[in-house]
Amino acid sequence: MSDYKLGAVEARFADIVWEHAPLPSGELVGLCEEALQWKKPTTYTVLRKLCTRGIFKNENGIVSAVLTREEFYARQTHEFVDESFDGSLPAFFAAFTSGKALSETDIRELQAMIDRFREG
Repeated sequence: MSDYKLGAVEARFADIVWEHAPLPSGELVGLCEEALQWKKPTTYTVLRKLCTRGIFKNENGIVSAVLTREEFYARQTHEFVDESFDGSLPAFFAAFTSGKALSETDIRELQAMIDRFREG
């Protein structure tokens, strides 16, 4: 299993942690009980699983993020492009934009990104 893929329930749990971290693990249990209707053991099982995968950590009863939401999803995207398009960003872009017109604003923003990367 990829470290950078989350199931739907794991993603909801991760969003709770990212929104509130750092937080005491007991507070996380309460948030998960309210938002997900989970019991304490379920919260700790999922937390342990995501800690093992290096996304969060639980030290001395304080849960915090090892990866920010943005870092996590950036890594997930890189992994997807590597697995699905042999790491080719142009192939990914071609597939992503097939059948979809880009607006002038999209084109300007993409060109600005390319120019920034070209400059270093």
